[in-house]
Amino acid sequence: MSDSYRIFVRDLVLPMEIGIHDHERGHSQRVRLNLDVETLRDPDMPGIDGVVSYEDLINGIKDIIGRGHIDLVETLGDSVLEMVVEDPRVIEATVRIEKLDVFGDTESVGAEMTRRRAD
Repeated sequence: MSDSYRIFVRDLVLPMEIGIHDHERGHSQRVRLNLDVETLRDPDMPGIDGVVSYEDLINGIKDIIGRGHIDLVETLGDSVLEMVVEDPRVIEATVRIEKLDVFGDTESVGAEMTRRRAD
């Protein structure tokens, strides 16, 4: 029997190259990511092997960002969600991505997206 539970990553702020405008290319800007993941846990498998690791999720996000410039936050979101749902224990994941340095009169702009495992 498996139990469902949620793991999360809150307010992960990383510098990255993102954006469609010329002034956004070749320059890093701060991006904040929040990730919520509904996942399964098998109580018969104790320890770290029985859970989805938030450390692995953070490292996966850093790997995606490290590949180079991304035009849209939506593209980044798709890549993050694709990485997360590769784990067969993941039921659903939601990512919120915010660009923090775009407009002086708002704290952030961005997108939130959800992907549910299609079984």
